[in-house]
Amino acid sequence: MKRPEVVNLSPADGEALSERLESDALSAEDRRLLVQVVRLLVWLLFALQEAQTSLRRFRTLLFGKLPQAPQAPAVETAPVVGAGDGGSGAAPAEATEVPQTATTRSVARSQGGAGREAERRGGHRPGQGRLGAEAYAGAERLACRHEELRVGERCPVCGPGRLDALPLGVEMRIDGNALLSAIRYEVEKRRCSAGGAVFTAQLPKEAGAEKYSPRARAVLVLGRYYLGLPLSRVQGYQAMLGVPVPDATQWDLRHEVARVAVMTYAIRT
Repeated sequence: MKRPEVVNLSPADGEALSERLESDALSAEDRRLLVQVVRLLVWLLFALQEAQTSLRRFRTLLFGKLPQAPQAPAVETAPVVGAGDGGSGAAPAEATEVPQTATTRSVARSQGGAGREAERRGGHRPGQGRLGAEAYAGAERLACRHEELRVGERCPVCGPGRLDALPLGVEMRIDGNALLSAIRYEVEKRRCSAGGAVFTAQLPKEAGAEKYSPRARAVLVLGRYYLGLPLSRVQGYQAMLGVPVPDATQWDLRHEVARVAVMTYAIRT
């Protein structure tokens, strides 16, 4: 239904029109005005029944969006310290918290209303969507220590105070990496000038005995059968990052993983 023209009548004009209607003294202009009023009334009833919207949305539909008043800044609560007894060594009284003001409550209600309005419109509540540090369970943990300050030392700002330990702060940094990364071990070698014997330094235990670790093989299997990456695409991506892995090598490594999985299944069954 098309929206009819809005009828603008003052209270005095409305009373005069009602009197002419009761006395059956309507003019052509009065009849045209009454037709517009009836059409507007029918359109309002139809909009209420068909849309089933809230009063706020209906008001926006009828009069447009109203200008929003600026929100007052939140008032922070501060402790109030009372005076002690009248002696020379006056001790401060217990700190009492200032009650929440009406301005703070109104700002909180307006923020809550904004969040509910965003949910009704299909959006997200403000301030949501960020992941906390606990969500990154697989992140590498590195401890950052103070290079100069130690627990128990004097405060470098005030002097008399001592430094106490606080819970560790957390800062997250997300970095990129290849599917497969490489570590180059440069092993020192020594050779005897008389007998020609060669002495090679030992690799660390975490280096392992094989070139491709079990983790690397598992990543290749997941990349192909979980992410759906073709062998040629992985080969080009690894070559671009400086860690080339030919497609034939990928096939051999995945074949080894499949062989171990089949043997493990056969043993268990």
